[in-house]
Amino acid sequence: MNYQVRSDNGKPAYQQLYEQFRRDIATGVYGYGDKLPSKRVIAAEAGVSLITVEHMYELLLEEGYAEARERSGYFACYREDDLYSRQGEEELIRTVRENTATIQTQPAYVNTGRDFPFSLYAKTVRRVLSDYGDRLFVKEENAGSRILRQALVSYLARSRGIRVTAGQVVIGAGSEYLYSLVAQLFYEEGTIAIEDPSYEKISKVYTAEGLTVEKLKMGTDGIRTEALQESKARLLHVTPYDSYPSGITATAGKRAEYVHWALERKGFIIEDDFDSEFSFSARAKDTVFGMAPDGCVIYLNTFSHTIAPTVRVGYMILPERLQKAFFDKLGFYSCAVPLLEQYVLAELLRGGDFERHINRVRRKLRSAI
Repeated sequence: MNYQVRSDNGKPAYQQLYEQFRRDIATGVYGYGDKLPSKRVIAAEAGVSLITVEHMYELLLEEGYAEARERSGYFACYREDDLYSRQGEEELIRTVRENTATIQTQPAYVNTGRDFPFSLYAKTVRRVLSDYGDRLFVKEENAGSRILRQALVSYLARSRGIRVTAGQVVIGAGSEYLYSLVAQLFYEEGTIAIEDPSYEKISKVYTAEGLTVEKLKMGTDGIRTEALQESKARLLHVTPYDSYPSGITATAGKRAEYVHWALERKGFIIEDDFDSEFSFSARAKDTVFGMAPDGCVIYLNTFSHTIAPTVRVGYMILPERLQKAFFDKLGFYSCAVPLLEQYVLAELLRGGDFERHINRVRRKLRSAI
């Protein structure tokens, strides 16, 4: 073994170990079914506590890279063969939350305790009005406020391990607006594949923009392998975390399969990461964007669920190789999000209030299990 924890890395020790083990499992250093080192051996090798190693193994279990066997230890359970070997009708999607056929829209809004504290939001608005003054009347770049985009770059690097530049970030008035931009960018493709079932507005927006929507049936771990193989599309829109209305979260192997699918046919994935911040684990799930170093993934997320439904602000991360094509074709669009709201979000991100809120909600969700 050669697992190291560096004090100058900037990441917690358990996360450094997790990333090293995840890499070795995904690249076959530990094959499917291989026994992983014991907690005591890893702790001694890396010079960390047993609790640190336990946290690392918890993440590997949650992400689907390892499994625990009673009285036997931990074993690698990720394999490249899973990309195209899963059989599968399997019992569809937890009964698709019982009545998928009749559920076609998001449920009516109910305050579940996840909303950002209003008093803190109001305080931040007052501070932005005071600090920025008449700068709020100055037009910003079409892609959105540089201040917000840079704050997002820092936040995504800290929280998701996504390392991009502000030039790759596009701010938009909610997810549906960003879906529309994606559809316009890829209009010549003609067809886009989506999950079946999926949030109804995804299909409606793409259809309204002139794309043909191909629906791919879901299994218990994501889109069924045979559906991916049979698809003629080169574009794929997925919601890897808690897909609505099925509630399915794609496994690590399935996310890798999505990336393999896109690379194989020289296509692109639109990763809709809605609500992933509120995963039950101590950290958010790995993104498909982060698993695809070849730049075949566009990442989308929104603040409408992490702050409040009325905050109609979303953001899109373009892979570097799509930047020029996107801005050449669609860069004329002005950002539709009011500047005041963009500066408020930037302050919440830069000051740590947004992350503290996310962590509070996560702890509350875990304690309720």
